[in-house]
Amino acid sequence: MALAVQTGLRVIQLMMREEVEALVGPKGKHNPKRKAVRHGKEKGSVMLGGRKVAVEKVRVRSVDGHEIPLETYQAFQDPTLLTQAALERMIHGLSTRNYAFGLEPVGNEVETSGTSKSAVSRRFIAATKKLLEKLMQRRLDDRRYVALVIDGIVMADHTVVAALGIDVGGQKQILGVWEGATENATVCKGLLTDLVDRGLKPDDGILVVIDGSKALRAAVRDVFGETALVQRCQVHKERNVLEHLPEKQRDWVKRQLREAWRQETEKEALAALRRLAAQLEKAYPGAAASLREGMEETVTVIRLGVPELLRGTLRSTNAIESANEKVRMVSRNVKRWQNGEQVLRWAAAGFLEAEKKFRTVKGFRQIPLLLDALHKCVHPQPQQENKSITA
Repeated sequence: MALAVQTGLRVIQLMMREEVEALVGPKGKHNPKRKAVRHGKEKGSVMLGGRKVAVEKVRVRSVDGHEIPLETYQAFQDPTLLTQAALERMIHGLSTRNYAFGLEPVGNEVETSGTSKSAVSRRFIAATKKLLEKLMQRRLDDRRYVALVIDGIVMADHTVVAALGIDVGGQKQILGVWEGATENATVCKGLLTDLVDRGLKPDDGILVVIDGSKALRAAVRDVFGETALVQRCQVHKERNVLEHLPEKQRDWVKRQLREAWRQETEKEALAALRRLAAQLEKAYPGAAASLREGMEETVTVIRLGVPELLRGTLRSTNAIESANEKVRMVSRNVKRWQNGEQVLRWAAAGFLEAEKKFRTVKGFRQIPLLLDALHKCVHPQPQQENKSITA
């Protein structure tokens, strides 16, 4: 491998030599018409194998004394080559301290640099700043989003609230992130307001899937008003209810909950949930109260008549959970969190990395039915009065 890298270095030097000859002409041959001349040599470096490698390059000057840069040298000196290498390695779990162990060997005779902990850290910071800017500057007015999945992830003493959009084609996309000490109303409202400012249009109805946070529910109401229909995450609701129960009581309650949410109509689903709450009321009032809180919003997808396959996607915040897990995995080597800006950079890097592997949601062909249902809820048709005809 070291031989291959050294061969690559020689190829770079050969390319620079050929460029010099194209500018100046062959060495040792007098040419009165030449427009440039060699002007000694100097030490430089190129980016190769994820590090800086020392090279010697020929300087070229025009006949009137101006320095002529070598395009080959500039191409191989592009700092984005190192920045991208650092970003990819650190996202996939290599720490700054162990960065050099993830690089190809180049041999002892080759002078290298740019692999120190501080150098790699600087490049990673620069790369993640660009990723954060890319994410937070995305325009959202070129696509129609039918659903918004919002969830928070705790990173050290910070909470990052992220929004994932599902468009009419069933494609998922991370729309934005917002940071705060907790998942409070200010943070949630800041995220949603930013989405609207960047072009998100909920005017014709949008389904917002949330985990049950009261702050997030209030923010959705304040920013989107009546154009948003909220679906409480059934997975979170189930977890909250079961936490109020002893272990031996959880299985039958879980079965009853899931059976209720499989009903075909909103009326049947709510009736089943209310019966369950009544069963729990006397022995486990905490579980009953947890079940009743926001109960109607756990069956929004049933009320909208969303078909079963698509309902499986929209009934919970699971659509964004894989992205949250990617953020946790990417940032697992961070031992010291310094500030919120660092948290957002790492979160953006993880979310955009997860986005590369997003797939079309299950049941995407049924989205037109959801669109029609949302439109009818947001723009209900006025009922026509029956007029009696008298003879």
